[in-house]
Amino acid sequence: MMKRTISGMTGTGSLAHNRRDFIAENVNQNRVYLNICYRDENLKDVYKELFDESVERYNVGKRNDRKITNYYDKIQHGKQEKLFYEVIFQIGNNKDMAAGTPEGDLAVKVLDEYMQDFQRRNPTLWVFCCYLHQDEATPHLHIDFVPYVTGWKGKGMDTRVSLKQALKSLGFQGGAKHDTELNQWINHEKEVLAEIMERHEIEWEQKGTHEEHLDVYNFKKKERAKEVKELEQKIENLTADVEATESDIKALNQEKADAEKARDQVRESKKQADKELKHMEKQRNQLQPIINSIDKELKNSGQIKLVLPEVGARLHTAIKRLNLCSLR
Repeated sequence: MMKRTISGMTGTGSLAHNRRDFIAENVNQNRVYLNICYRDENLKDVYKELFDESVERYNVGKRNDRKITNYYDKIQHGKQEKLFYEVIFQIGNNKDMAAGTPEGDLAVKVLDEYMQDFQRRNPTLWVFCCYLHQDEATPHLHIDFVPYVTGWKGKGMDTRVSLKQALKSLGFQGGAKHDTELNQWINHEKEVLAEIMERHEIEWEQKGTHEEHLDVYNFKKKERAKEVKELEQKIENLTADVEATESDIKALNQEKADAEKARDQVRESKKQADKELKHMEKQRNQLQPIINSIDKELKNSGQIKLVLPEVGARLHTAIKRLNLCSLR
């Protein structure tokens, strides 16, 4: 029984490279046609299918400035999650499982069998792009997926992007420093791949890491870089939380300022109304002698004969102001 290593690692997620929209120097153009495409969906369409209903539920009752208009854009420009993740799996290397050799063809067969059951085994990792490349030195799989969680009870949407929660729902709780949910899951997938290899009479040669080609110094250096990246991610998450809190405080301060402005406007309107009322009352008092005189004339003669135009105009104005005062 032959022995072969298993490499399982996160990739950069270059979809154009995976699809061969461009040909890199390490690609054998004569073998491109041998590549296997398992799935190739538009990522924005996937986001609509997965999250649009959750977005609608989240937006109910929210202020316009807090509604989510495009979840794809929100994740793309956010700092807490990535739009998607990529993992790469490979059996052996270019010396013992080279593409185009009988051993390489066997690797393709094993990887193909492994991929057939991947989505059923990982229902919370929506695979939207997956290619098995046979046009490079060693056959390998690129699996690009959107990790998501449903029925979320915490802050935000009830269906949302979350690598941590997606893997937790698959049973990977995370542990010590390097024993994250992602590392646990990759190691589990290696074990699944190893079982398929064994059925094809290939034993898993475990060397502790798929980076056996690195010397000790470079390997430790890379591990430190991973630790730094994890710390940077934690800082980014905390920064995002702080920014969200500051945004809420800013919105509350704006609401307070708007309320105070409205209160001042009401006070000013009341002050102006009181001023106008006092002015009208003063005019009414000035007109009262004329009104009394008219009443007296009406009682004495039953009618009023207006001789002078000035008196008629004065009476007309007086009656009009009297009516205004009465309505006030």
